[in-house]
Amino acid sequence: MYSKTEITQLRQAFWTTFGQYMQPVPSADGGPINWINYKTGLKHVYFRLQADNRHATIGIELTHPDAGLRELFFEQFREVRSMLEEITGETWIWEADTLDANGQPLSRIYQELRPVNLFEREQWPQLISFFKPRLIALDEFWSTGQYAFDELR
Repeated sequence: MYSKTEITQLRQAFWTTFGQYMQPVPSADGGPINWINYKTGLKHVYFRLQADNRHATIGIELTHPDAGLRELFFEQFREVRSMLEEITGETWIWEADTLDANGQPLSRIYQELRPVNLFEREQWPQLISFFKPRLIALDEFWSTGQYAFDELR
């Protein structure tokens, strides 16, 4: 069992390590990018990477407080689903209506890795191998796919 301090330190150490690992990788557009805090340019649309002692997920989260607008964004993502899955090379999990850890409603499109434990340093290479290609693929997808959302900006 880990103390809260140890959990915080391990979490911070992993994300710092992952950020340093990704730092030399350019974006699909060729420029530098903050991979850990990816900016989609759309309010309430986020690329999220999460990991804990049971699993890891990477995905697109739609957090608009208006359920109708959130559904509209989700439907627009469905329109570009084939492009997303072609670029990533895999089928993603689609949840139109779910709740985040704080009970807030959201829609999400994600991939999951189970079992994996962020707090076991020897599993970090497995986590990095899970996150890196999918994050790069999401960036490649977004470099063209974002234009499908111009009318919703």
